[in-house]
Amino acid sequence: MNVKRLTAGIMVALTALFGFTVSALAEGRLGVPKDKGIWLQEAANTQASRVVDFNELLLWIITVIAAFVFILMFYVMIRYNAKANPEPSKTSHNTLIEIIWTVVPIGVLVVIGFWSIPLLYFQDVVPKTEFAVRVTGNQWNWTYNYPDHDGIEFTAAVVPKSAFADAAERAEYEAGLSKFLGRDAKLNARLLDTDYRMVVPVNTKVKVMLTASDVIHSWAVPSLGVKLDAVPGRLNETWFEADEVGTYYGQCSELCGKDHAYMPIAVEVVSKDEFAKWVERAKAEYADAGTTALGR
Repeated sequence: MNVKRLTAGIMVALTALFGFTVSALAEGRLGVPKDKGIWLQEAANTQASRVVDFNELLLWIITVIAAFVFILMFYVMIRYNAKANPEPSKTSHNTLIEIIWTVVPIGVLVVIGFWSIPLLYFQDVVPKTEFAVRVTGNQWNWTYNYPDHDGIEFTAAVVPKSAFADAAERAEYEAGLSKFLGRDAKLNARLLDTDYRMVVPVNTKVKVMLTASDVIHSWAVPSLGVKLDAVPGRLNETWFEADEVGTYYGQCSELCGKDHAYMPIAVEVVSKDEFAKWVERAKAEYADAGTTALGR
């Protein structure tokens, strides 16, 4: 009877914990990580939605397995301790149990593979895209080049923490960003905002070609379902399509030196008309120019 009560209590605790973590999913603004959040960012496209769904499937599988092992251990410790079971069993094997613990893990792997292999293929195979952006990781910023738009090129670096404490410095960065985007723009997130942003149109498949100039970096934007290493001397390819207009933040996800934590990514998703206007302005000012840090 005590074992049954213990088992029920464990299941209630696991259910409450899992329910709490899932409730955090909907919190926060799209494209921006929630302060003290404990869950994945809200998905902004099909890629991210499929990643989130697969993560939830794995979490359920892991929770069931962990609960089963935890309950079994407690049951064995209570039911078969020296006091309750003074005469230990001398069983050397059990054919049925051995078949079960072989077949069940195979079944679990088949279920995981059924969902994971198509997702890996979906992420890895780049479909026909409307244009490409070449992204180069540097210590500690990102250079964006638009080869299909007359070689527009600029380097985006983190907005320093001091800009969020000093009104004049913040205004300077916001003025530079507004000029770059061609509209009023505000800094949204400390240590995530950059002086320039990668600009792409909404509902458009964009190819991202990644490399690095020094060490290995990793270009990751969670809400867009994108994460891929940038390796010196190698060109890796991925893609994404944003479903909503907005600013989406990410960070370098490969330890790359002392300022690794200060290498954010900001992707500005705009309407197709606004993107066309931005391209015309950027061609005049940033084509093959390699602009950095607000021109300073």
